[in-house]
Amino acid sequence: MEITFSGDTEEVLSKKRGRKTKKENYFDIREENAVREYLLCDSSEEKNKIYNSFLRSPLDKMISSIIRRYKLYRKDMNFEEIHTDTHSFLMTKVDKFKPSKEKKAYSYFGTICKNYLMGQIIKDQKETNRKVSYEDISSSIEQRPDMSYRIDEEVVEMEFVINNYVNELREFLEDEELTDNEKKLGIALVDLFENYDEIFFGSDNNKFNKNIILLSLREMTNMNTKEIRTSIKKFKKLYLFTQSKLKN
Repeated sequence: MEITFSGDTEEVLSKKRGRKTKKENYFDIREENAVREYLLCDSSEEKNKIYNSFLRSPLDKMISSIIRRYKLYRKDMNFEEIHTDTHSFLMTKVDKFKPSKEKKAYSYFGTICKNYLMGQIIKDQKETNRKVSYEDISSSIEQRPDMSYRIDEEVVEMEFVINNYVNELREFLEDEELTDNEKKLGIALVDLFENYDEIFFGSDNNKFNKNIILLSLREMTNMNTKEIRTSIKKFKKLYLFTQSKLKN
């Protein structure tokens, strides 16, 4: 028995046999441009229009993906509550993005969301531990004058060291012969430390900070962990040199 196909049927079968249509990224050039238009806009009404038309849905998808991918779930909060809280926080940081640096808004927003979620999880855990141990202590450590003074002193010292290191780093990038990976990493380090107060908001957990730094550098340079560890050696030496010079 002979089977015949109409033109439409042949076209459908041909599409099925062909390659799958490439899925568009949910945050691409259009969304990057929308962020820049949003930041340049003076009208609240126009900002809301841009946000609702181009940014709300992509940001929702980004936050959902980050929560699930990195398992950043918070105690006593359901997924919707975590998502809404993170989205609200992100919108308070949108104006901090600097398009003139020619950085991707996608990377900036993703870093802000991950840092915030990880910071809140650590904060929740600290609060839980504090409540558990509160009955076993006679006075709060927060009331000790020596602790308050030392914390303020460390903050000032950290800012001083970082500012000096960034200046040394810029000169190092201009004068030193570096590989392509070292140059990419150096530029990323400058950007990271220039915005450290936004990225590392109030965390005093060393493991948390190290994880965030490594994650941020991977996203900013498209390098893997091994490449970063290899390329960062010169910048570690520069930091130790800067620190030693400041002490002297």
